[in-house]
Amino acid sequence: MTMSKSKKIKVLFVCMGNICRSPTADAVFRHFVKEAGVDHMIEVDSAGTHAYHIGNPPDHRTQQTASKRGYAMHELRARAVQTSDFEEFDYILAMDKENLSLLHQRSPQQYLSKIQLFMLYSQTAHSTKEVPDPYFGGAQGFELVLDMVEDASRGLLAHLCALDSQQGKQ
Repeated sequence: MTMSKSKKIKVLFVCMGNICRSPTADAVFRHFVKEAGVDHMIEVDSAGTHAYHIGNPPDHRTQQTASKRGYAMHELRARAVQTSDFEEFDYILAMDKENLSLLHQRSPQQYLSKIQLFMLYSQTAHSTKEVPDPYFGGAQGFELVLDMVEDASRGLLAHLCALDSQQGKQ
């Protein structure tokens, strides 16, 4: 795949604490982008709507589950969403409706269109359009999150590549 845009597309994944769902999306999508050979055209980051875990690595269960599937996230550190993120990022993708609502409340009006639910890019029918928070559950919750994130990441990458293809034809 080739992306002809001169400006990088910037994607920000957002959950509550930035230690489970959004770093999973960050690591998985970053992996898919690199695998597709478009890492020079797409920038990926993640953040939380709450400042509970700033500077901490992803939850150990999140890292374990991701590692089993070949995703590295040991270098990621939790951070909170900043006001500048609304201007800087092209896609601000919330893991659930609660965080979507918080992002809408915090965003300057002109950037509201950048904020969406991540699962809108899912290519598979799931029972929900929200990535559930696995923090208080068992191992199966982390596996489900990873399944959903992989699915939506594939869809997001296909969407971005299709956009690039359309722009290349103009």
